[in-house]
Amino acid sequence: MDQLTPKDVDHIAQLAYIQLTEEESEKMRVQLSDILGHFQSLASLNTDGVEPTGHTTDSNTIMRKDEPEPPLDQEDVLRNAPDRDGEFVRVRPVLE
Repeated sequence: MDQLTPKDVDHIAQLAYIQLTEEESEKMRVQLSDILGHFQSLASLNTDGVEPTGHTTDSNTIMRKDEPEPPLDQEDVLRNAPDRDGEFVRVRPVLE
């Protein structure tokens, strides 16, 4: 695979709605070209007779089943809050 061009990286950045400096664009061009090169190496492997898999192991999920439970006691929850306002937890503003 040929290396990506700066124009390719600009197009990708536009699709991702990000702005890149010239330095960031060059770094991204090199990194993305390397990644695509790895995919090209993988594409050249003979996978005849290899079953497709979703995971590399037979592991099962370790998450618990999502079953309804009684709600937590409000006072117990608020007792652990670093800052509270009456029956609410106060948090720092996300947007100022």
